[in-house]
Amino acid sequence: MDAVFKALADASRRRLLDSLNRHNGQTLRELCAGLDMTRQAVTKHLSVLEAAGLVETVRRGREKFHYLNAAPINEIADRWIGRYDRERARALADLKRALEGTHVSETSFVYVSYIMTTPERLWEALTGPAFISRYFGGGGPRSDWTPGAPIEWKVTADGEYNDWGQRVLEAEPGKRLSYTWHNYEREVADLFGWSDEKLAELRKEPISKITFEIEPAGGATVKLTVTHEGLVAGSEMIKGVSQGWPEILSNLKTLLESGETLPLG
Repeated sequence: MDAVFKALADASRRRLLDSLNRHNGQTLRELCAGLDMTRQAVTKHLSVLEAAGLVETVRRGREKFHYLNAAPINEIADRWIGRYDRERARALADLKRALEGTHVSETSFVYVSYIMTTPERLWEALTGPAFISRYFGGGGPRSDWTPGAPIEWKVTADGEYNDWGQRVLEAEPGKRLSYTWHNYEREVADLFGWSDEKLAELRKEPISKITFEIEPAGGATVKLTVTHEGLVAGSEMIKGVSQGWPEILSNLKTLLESGETLPLG
């Protein structure tokens, strides 16, 4: 956590985080163009931010994209914000809200979390029905999690499982899980009160993809990187996943580390 405070103490690094907060998933070239800093300076600051876990990178071909990671900020807020009155905590709370903001102008969503568990236990949490039901609030997906297998989805604890056309793309136990995401479905439309006309329009969007990557991070810690890509900029889907995934993944982390879960909003 000392590395996070050190990284945030520099004004230039805060400007980089602000830039990613406004437009997440930028290349080095894009970051340099938007800031009055040399390429060398930006590279150096990004290295500090990456070491602190505030920025994560994802390679696509020859390009490397930089993403804001709010998890370290969340941990700071959770640890200290309750110890101070509202006025004294205002600056930290404002920063937390800013870094947790939904990036509705992007076509992908990346979330990184460090969890005190093992790769095997995390894989079980991502694929085991008993685990999934707990941190998804009673709902969630189920499958045999082999490549090509269908994925059924339940919206609520008392609902039924539905096949929405999702399929497993990759499944490497303890390392990587990837599957296609569902389009807008009637069960979801009923929850949000969408009309038939709006549902029909939303269903024109392309199918997206979710990927979970599991990596040992030293000691008893595992790094989980979740990438949801192929989304439409400004869409209801990217708004939904940008708000929903952090809550669900935070609940997953809490369950694995404490055996308890938090109520989903």
